[in-house]
Amino acid sequence: MSNHPIEALMKTAMESIKEMVDVNTVVGDAVQAPDGTVIIPVSRVAVGFAAGGGEYQTIGASNGGKEAVPVLPFGGGSGAGVSVQPVGFLVVGNNNIRLLPVEGNFVVDRLIDIAPQIASQFQGLFKSKEVKDNMQVESKTGDFPLQGGA
Repeated sequence: MSNHPIEALMKTAMESIKEMVDVNTVVGDAVQAPDGTVIIPVSRVAVGFAAGGGEYQTIGASNGGKEAVPVLPFGGGSGAGVSVQPVGFLVVGNNNIRLLPVEGNFVVDRLIDIAPQIASQFQGLFKSKEVKDNMQVESKTGDFPLQGGA
């Protein structure tokens, strides 16, 4: 059994897409800055693919009782579209990792970026307050001589 013609169309289109879009399209090649910071581009990739075809009845001319000659036994086509949109850059350096967005609400992105740092500062603030409160309680409950006498 031979391969169907639509299979060849799909295979050709998929191989072309595979060559155009790979992991380096989404997360680009890293670039190192002179200060040692590594910058990695990040993109959003959308791929659309369609293939179709149809088999037609044999159409032929009457050649004096001979078999009909096929004119259009199969018709098909395939197509694809690729959209690459830059999202931002991962910046790795100075013992931290940041995402610098290309577009969008920078305030929200910055808040998300520094949220862990703020949380750890709040934890440190509450721990130092607990220690201070414990020290005050200990000094108030120390031993005091009883007044009055025996």
